[in-house]
Amino acid sequence: MADIKKVVVAYSGGLDTSIILSWIKETYNAEVIACCVNVGQDKEVIGLKEKAKRTGASKCYVIDAKKEFVTDYIFPAIKANALYENRYLLGTSLARPVIAKKIVEIAKKEKADAICHGATGKGNELGFKALMPEAKIIAPWRIWDIKSRNDAIDYAKKRGIPVPVTKAKPYSSDANLWHISYEGGVLEDTDNEWDEDMFQMTVSAKDAPNRATYVKIDFVKGIPVAINGKTFDPVSLVQKLNEVAGANGIGRIDIIENRLVGMKSRGVYEAPAATLLYFAHNELESMTIDRDTAHYKELIAHKYAELAYNGLWFNPLREALDAFIDVTQKYVTGSVTVKLYKGNMQVVSRKAKNPLYWEELATFDKDEIYNQKDAEGFINLFGLPTKVQALMRKGK
Repeated sequence: MADIKKVVVAYSGGLDTSIILSWIKETYNAEVIACCVNVGQDKEVIGLKEKAKRTGASKCYVIDAKKEFVTDYIFPAIKANALYENRYLLGTSLARPVIAKKIVEIAKKEKADAICHGATGKGNELGFKALMPEAKIIAPWRIWDIKSRNDAIDYAKKRGIPVPVTKAKPYSSDANLWHISYEGGVLEDTDNEWDEDMFQMTVSAKDAPNRATYVKIDFVKGIPVAINGKTFDPVSLVQKLNEVAGANGIGRIDIIENRLVGMKSRGVYEAPAATLLYFAHNELESMTIDRDTAHYKELIAHKYAELAYNGLWFNPLREALDAFIDVTQKYVTGSVTVKLYKGNMQVVSRKAKNPLYWEELATFDKDEIYNQKDAEGFINLFGLPTKVQALMRKGK
């Protein structure tokens, strides 16, 4: 890569990207442009431009992409009910494509030769490849002599680069509007319980209020639009639910997940708004989507989450799945009221504009719509294979 003259670095100001700015200049003698995409880490971007320039960047872009993150990535995932391995709410996975999109926009604007990112060898850069296949990709963790977080901290100290991590607390943290993740360091030992002081978005269930909080969420075609009757813009809605759910101890998970390359990794996550929105959306779908479509949509949800997790957001299959999912959301309009209490959620009300639930049909009282006698013929036909198998196996 001797022909590299200008590099755009996906910059966060954390340990890895802080030393990467200096490392790029030392290694390639190239111009370095930092680009931070703000997907909810508002506090972390304060002073970031000045820090980037002090540590080797010729310029630094800070792009506010919170609204796009919510409307174009989070909301589609909610509509899909996309959960990786039934638990992970894709906080980092959904942020990667919007970050990649914005980084590529800057790389094209600056006519850069290469794009650099601070992901480890277990990370992915498929967004860059999909959107700017001609760009060279620099992934320092795959090629430099730094082998550990402690090595990176030493590198930073020798060059006077301030970093937000110490050897005493070396776990990695990734924050955005949708979640905060914690991994590495002391968390790699699965026998270790996490430190309560680590959490930033949620309180412990034992410290949550002793009185239940009721939250009514309104949806229009699968998209959340209002809380307790008040309409919010997309970013404010997620922020408000992070606040309300987090204050009630909602949204902590500790999981062992299967990474793309096959290894298992422990991740501890806080995702209060995500946890509540998925729960409420699923409850509204139970009122509005027919059985066969709902069951098939569950299969789609797994694939959708897998594509997002594996870095394949810009894959045509994801776009095709969105088309299917949007059809399923045609009637997912209504409200769900959820009771929050010390880390628990309970649905207390579901109201849909066009429900498939029909009280007259569901009643156990006498009705004129469904005749119990009609079931006999259906059961005989439906159960015929079972009866034949049982008779033949017995030799009759």
